[in-house]
Amino acid sequence: MAMTMEMETKEEALKKGIAEFYDASSGTWEDIWGDHMHHGFYDPGATAPIRDHRAAQIRMIEEALRFAGVSDNPLKKTKKVVDVGCGIGGSSRYIAKKYGSHCQGITLSPIQVQRAQALSADEGLEDKVNFQVADALNQPFPDGQFDLVWSMESGEHMPDKVKFVSELARVAAPGATIVIVTWCHRDLLPSEANLTPDETSLLNKICNAYYLPSWCSAADYVKIANSLSLEDIKTADWSDYVAPFWPAVIRSAFTWKGFTSLLRTGWKTIKGALVMPLMIHGYNKKLIKFTIITCRKPA
Repeated sequence: MAMTMEMETKEEALKKGIAEFYDASSGTWEDIWGDHMHHGFYDPGATAPIRDHRAAQIRMIEEALRFAGVSDNPLKKTKKVVDVGCGIGGSSRYIAKKYGSHCQGITLSPIQVQRAQALSADEGLEDKVNFQVADALNQPFPDGQFDLVWSMESGEHMPDKVKFVSELARVAAPGATIVIVTWCHRDLLPSEANLTPDETSLLNKICNAYYLPSWCSAADYVKIANSLSLEDIKTADWSDYVAPFWPAVIRSAFTWKGFTSLLRTGWKTIKGALVMPLMIHGYNKKLIKFTIITCRKPA
């Protein structure tokens, strides 16, 4: 019982830290990068000025939908979507406009919910999208509600990956598509039980800045999906396609506009900025993998 209480206390502290981090940093991100709080998708080896990165973030959504096989056929259109870890609603609004879907976004950050609702009202999408503060591990929806379950760079924040994927599967309707785009560590070799101490140390420094629990691999996600009897499981390592992203984030953070914005938002955001080079180091070491996992709930 004592161990259970300790785990619950740690999870509550993690959720509080995540909410406060995004409450503080979302305005800075939006001011510089727009309403999509995720990596962009680029041609390998390409370089891009900052003004092109918003287009790359839209391309990330399109590439994820394509990889997952989400149909553009009006007769098979996506009708109900949940955006798990929705940020300020960029993916929800894009998908709602693309498919005419009704989208429900959840995040731990009250500030993000307020901003997502305001941006959606500005675009006349109040009847298509809605946002609320909610926990991805205990979603406030009945079983089988959504025909597209979308998680764009939120899985890395989840302390219990099994419960995370289980919740995604629970709220998915029969035959629904599940899309998870997330940060993973490399797959372990057959001879390895764990990452090396140096690798673990690097990831821990990133975790401390971005309020992340322990990382897992793409292979771990596949095992979880198999254990839940999910079908058509596919994964891909998109690390090469996101390579220009973190260097661009660093450049944008250390412009005068970015620097003054960091100072206004406080230590949590500044601490996140200071570890950005570690993300590049992790990608270069082939330790960090930008991963997409897609699957389908049995019909």
